[in-house]
Formats: sequence, structure tokens, C-alpha cells
Amino acid sequence: MALKVRMLMRRLLAATVIVVAVLTLIYADHPAQSGLRNATVLIIRHAEKPTEGTVLNARGEQRAQAYVDYFNPLKLDGQTLTPERLIAAGDSPVSSRSRLTLTPLAERLGLSVEQPYINGDAHELVKLLRKSNQAPTILIAWHHGHINHLIQAFGGDSTALMGQKKWPDEVYDWLIVLRFDEEGHLIKARSRKVQEHLLPGDAEDPPGNR
Repeated sequence: MALKVRMLMRRLLAATVIVVAVLTLIYADHPAQSGLRNATVLIIRHAEKPTEGTVLNARGEQRAQAYVDYFNPLKLDGQTLTPERLIAAGDSPVSSRSRLTLTPLAERLGLSVEQPYINGDAHELVKLLRKSNQAPTILIAWHHGHINHLIQAFGGDSTALMGQKKWPDEVYDWLIVLRFDEEGHLIKARSRKVQEHLLPGDAEDPPGNR
């Protein structure tokens, strides 16, 4: 009897190992990312800010207005992309700039600016999109100090995309483009940083990126 019990336990253990392995493979192939299947995620920093206050300065308001035509539609890599979902970092006592950056575009597109999470909840935002998103093109306005965490949560490498780990304090004219495959995995080779060229004084592309 003891021998039979040991044999049964070994079989159960082997079966458990197989089940765990299969589930691991399924999760690796479909890591709760169906909402990002074939999606394009666009990430910008909120537009320029004043020395004090929670809103945009005059140049920031100009950039927010310029986004109306820039993203309607965005012409990139031979494609035209129009955001179908707009997401901003949640308002706080010190800033409503992410929402204000997207407001003119939202009005033009007839969309709401979603604010499901505050600035530090980048991973929670990505979980939400992986779980329930249906928009093929998503535009996110965030605070620059946390954009590297946002990129990481999507499976990217901020240093590879931006040339440095964190978004520089003085830069407002970058666009991060993240492309996802049919299983919702980030396509790193097709993801990149774009110079916007929206306003006078915006940086030029390096010669090799023109």
C-alpha cells in the first residue's frame, strides 16, 4: 500500500509539474496583453509649464493647440495614425498639465481625456490597458520624471529609446512610439523616439535620424 501511495504521489507531482509548465508557456505567450494586440502607444510629456502654478504656460498652450493637427492624423513610417483613446496622468494639487495638454485634441476628436491613475501608477495603467483596451492607437500624456517607468511597464528600455534612462528636464518635444505585435508583445525594433518639430525652437533630428 505504501508503495502504491508513493507511486501515486509521484504521478500527481509529475502531472502538477506538467500543468504548471503548460500554464507558464501560455502566460508567456499571452501575458494578459490582449488589449495591446497590434496596438500603437504614443507617449508625450505634458507641455511646457510656468515657474509656478498647475497649468501650462503660453508656449505649453501653443504646443497643446499644435497637437490638434499633429495627431489628427499623425503621419509616421508611411502610416496615418489617429488616437482613439487619450490618457493623462491624474490631476494633483501641483499639476493638471497632462490633462490640459490633451484637452484641445480631445475636443477636436470628440474624445474624453481619461485619468484612471496618478503619475506614479504607471504599472497599474499598463495593466489596465493590457486587460481591457480596444483602441488600436493610444496617446498618453505623462510627467517626464515617470515616463521611464511607463516605458518599462510596457516592456521597453528607456535608455535604448531615449538615449538616457530619464526624460531630460528641459525637453518637451519628444514623442515615444511603442509598437505591439499580434500577441501584445512590444516590438522593440519598431519602437522609437520621434522629434516633433512643432514649435520654433524645437530640436532638430540628428543627421542620421532625418
